[in-house]
Amino acid sequence: MDPNQPVGENYANPRTCFFHVLFKAAALAFYILSALFIDNFVIIFVVTVLLAALDFWVVKNVSGRILVGLRWWNEINDLGESVWKFECLDHESLARMNKKDSWLFWWTLYLTAVLWILLAIFSLIRLQADYLLVVGVCLTLSIANIVGFTKCKKDAKKQIQQFASQTIASRFSSTLQSAFSVV
Repeated sequence: MDPNQPVGENYANPRTCFFHVLFKAAALAFYILSALFIDNFVIIFVVTVLLAALDFWVVKNVSGRILVGLRWWNEINDLGESVWKFECLDHESLARMNKKDSWLFWWTLYLTAVLWILLAIFSLIRLQADYLLVVGVCLTLSIANIVGFTKCKKDAKKQIQQFASQTIASRFSSTLQSAFSVV
């Protein structure tokens, strides 16, 4: 890193950023280009969904943690209800996250879903229900990550606000205690 360069100019985690984008681009590119070169729907389905699943896993378990400090998962409790679980770094670590890394993470997350929606529209226009199935699976995986990370980000903000409130209340309380102990 060049000491003359301002902080935040570069990506803090270029490898993670690369793989964050790689599987998204690979799934989209394979799906789009396969129509030109491959005549077998099964191959197109399997490879595209495999690449989208790899993207889902990398985003959910690796790049989300490293680039934005968030991780989510969903469990089914004993009553059969879906329960969302969230993990985030402490508020100081979240404040130090690289802005470019965060920007890349969120924009590619949303942009990928938009592109899958456009591909779904094209499949509908061309009346290709089988290709709509491929796009539907990929879009579902993409939206699952959007929902999970959006909920996780909201939960992290709520935790930071609670921490700040507790810290202020605790300092106020200790100030009051010290003021009355002098008297």
